[in-house]
Amino acid sequence: MADRGGSGEAAAAGAAAAPVPGLNPTLGWRERLRAGLAGTGASLWFVTGLGLLYALRIPLRLCENLAAVTVFLNSLTPKFYVALTGTSSLISGLIFIFEWWYFHKHGTSFIEQVSVRHLQPLMGGTESSISEPGSPSRNRESETSRQNLSECKVWRNPLNLFRGAEYRRYTWVTGKEPLTYYDMNLSAQDHQTFFTCDTDFLRPSDTVMQKAWRERNPPARIKAAYQALELNNDCATAYVLLAEEEATTIVDAEKLFKQALKAGETIYRQSQQCQHQSPQHEAQLRRDTNVLVYIKRRLAMCARKLGRIREAVKIMRDLMKEFPPLTMLNIHENLLESLLELQAYADVQAVLAKYDDIGLPKSAAICYTAALLKTRTVSEKFSLETASRRGLSTAEINAVEAIHRAVEFNPHVPKYLLEMKSLILPPEHILKRGDSEAIAYAFFHLQHWKRIEGALNLLQCTWEGTFHHVSVYPKKELPLFIHFTAGFCSSTAMIAILTHQFPEIMGIFAKTMLGLWRPQPWASSGFEENTQDLKSEDLGLSSG
Repeated sequence: MADRGGSGEAAAAGAAAAPVPGLNPTLGWRERLRAGLAGTGASLWFVTGLGLLYALRIPLRLCENLAAVTVFLNSLTPKFYVALTGTSSLISGLIFIFEWWYFHKHGTSFIEQVSVRHLQPLMGGTESSISEPGSPSRNRESETSRQNLSECKVWRNPLNLFRGAEYRRYTWVTGKEPLTYYDMNLSAQDHQTFFTCDTDFLRPSDTVMQKAWRERNPPARIKAAYQALELNNDCATAYVLLAEEEATTIVDAEKLFKQALKAGETIYRQSQQCQHQSPQHEAQLRRDTNVLVYIKRRLAMCARKLGRIREAVKIMRDLMKEFPPLTMLNIHENLLESLLELQAYADVQAVLAKYDDIGLPKSAAICYTAALLKTRTVSEKFSLETASRRGLSTAEINAVEAIHRAVEFNPHVPKYLLEMKSLILPPEHILKRGDSEAIAYAFFHLQHWKRIEGALNLLQCTWEGTFHHVSVYPKKELPLFIHFTAGFCSSTAMIAILTHQFPEIMGIFAKTMLGLWRPQPWASSGFEENTQDLKSEDLGLSSG
């Protein structure tokens, strides 16, 4: 899913402050110096602190003060160490209990969260904002974002329904909203990212649509779309908004999307001719490309819902050939569902062979479709009693392993496919490996599993015999601070117990350790004479 970092306000501000097209402002020496030192803040502070201590070692009498501290530590009795270790064990135990509770409630470490929020900016951890559109640094950032795409958790549902033609039906019947505010807010951010850019101020209709995508009230958005069409009858994004939210049937939505396609292709060709003039024109081309791809994809989904499945498959294949870099839109998942409806299993296998790769983000659609194809070859004649007597064949083992892999990726799906949990309307955004992804997958693919005889039976036998009702996959890793507090609590408690039980031995050990840290030649003569006069009785220890 696309990055949601920018909002409409940020886009408008960026547009107002955009440089003149064709000119690249040169950064001054102060800006370049500040940008170069931004990543070395922590090291610079550390070196500065060491240099300051070294320069002030004589005025502050650091050597004499350190020697006095050593004398004080040598004069401590074992009772002090018992109290110290006991107190440290108690405090670290309380910290450990609090960290454990906070981690189980919020899923993150409190100490780590505070450190990242408050200490990282002080140590130079903030990113430098001095980069131009189209510059090498900006290109590296976009490349990094593409590489980290697989780490994204919340994705836009590739098969999301139409708000006006489908979600609104539920509202008419039940009087309830099918989408949460959080889901609709994510969609609003998606629309602002996909359908706006820094050059919207150049076209009045785009300026109106930029405000429309930020509106929370559906009637206000629809009204703004009509205002944009009054200013420009070829405003593609206005037709998109009307098709998504005002059209009450799929047929009406398809008509509006066809008007959007006509306008979008014209704007796209114009942007292609001007893309190399400036970075702003490149951004405009990316926006127009997103609009065109979105329109064609929704037209394919309209054809699929209206029964013209082969037409939908053709549109999706052409779209994937024309815009191969846009794999983050997961158009192949729409294609998989349409091919399964055609029962073109060989074509489904070809698509899986291309996209079921370890380097690409996985999804429930990919994993469970791969399991369905392997299950299809053995499910019709599969019997649990027969398999228990003679064992599993090679094909059955492959099918079972494929189901294992799918259930490991998302353990929530089988309950919906086996109709152990009721299906609801899928959301517009899904959490990878979560319950929302399971709902979205089962809502569209349950019919394909039912069509293959014995597929659900094999799924049920494999799932019930292997996995618990409450899945623990993927397992959460405990933060470093919880391990540290647990180890510190245990070690201090053990030292307190040993010091209490064997005070003489622990006293000798402590004295030996302090002796290793005692200042040597640089200590003053008075300090050496005082330390030679100390006796073991002064420390409360026996000579043994």
